[in-house]
Amino acid sequence: MSADDPVIVLSEDESWSLLSSVSLGRLVTILGGQPEIFPINFVTQRRTLLFRTAQGTKLYSAVMGGQVAFEADDHTAAEGWSVILKGRAHLLSANDDILDAEEAPLLPWIATVKPHFVRVIAAEVTGRRFKFGPEQNRESTFA
Repeated sequence: MSADDPVIVLSEDESWSLLSSVSLGRLVTILGGQPEIFPINFVTQRRTLLFRTAQGTKLYSAVMGGQVAFEADDHTAAEGWSVILKGRAHLLSANDDILDAEEAPLLPWIATVKPHFVRVIAAEVTGRRFKFGPEQNRESTFA
């Protein structure tokens, strides 16, 4: 792909770099066979995703449901990007793991107690950068 392409596939390094540049994303879990989606604030820490939460559906479905997906993105008037991470979420319970997580600059955004740290270990990270512009001529696409 050339730099002029409207969609550019990002490397894993580029994807992690972009993830570390934002702090809000969407966590997708499966609960009772149905998808659930939760906006979360997060940080990256050594190529993992870290977030805090309280007891409830988000925590239960993330750590008990097996696989999770996560997406973060950003854009300007000219371009945008999206990174998707797929992996497993782990509730941190060992003191060393919790102390390590507390070193990350991760604070709740809303005034609620979020005592649980969850770390998502990525099995797959994919990213795309998009250049905005008019739709290409359809006739040339089918010629």
